[in-house]
Amino acid sequence: MLKLKSEIKKLRKQRIRKRIRKKLRGTPDRPRVLVVKSNRYIYAQVIDDLSGRVITSASTLEKEFQEKAKNFKNKEACALLGAVLARRLKEKNINSIVLDRGLYPYHGRVKVLAEALRAEGLAF
Repeated sequence: MLKLKSEIKKLRKQRIRKRIRKKLRGTPDRPRVLVVKSNRYIYAQVIDDLSGRVITSASTLEKEFQEKAKNFKNKEACALLGAVLARRLKEKNINSIVLDRGLYPYHGRVKVLAEALRAEGLAF
């Protein structure tokens, strides 16, 4: 039976996510940072997988962020987002994380976000 190309892409993305998530686990001491990119914005959530809760999150959609940046999707925006997220994690006394890049390759905006988190003193 023939499948639509969109269904094939969706299945491929699910396989990639499952393969990556199989290796990563967030704990209360070392939570998982999930990166999601849309066509307009970039989102990052800090998740404790044992309790299934979101500890904190940050996105370029927030009012605080939009006052600082002109563009919400470029590398400069990712660097600012990493600094904001790191500050929120420091307030909650979290110093080490696990980076979950989702299905995105570790380069470009995801890499800039990760380097901004490292520059603020988070270990992963």
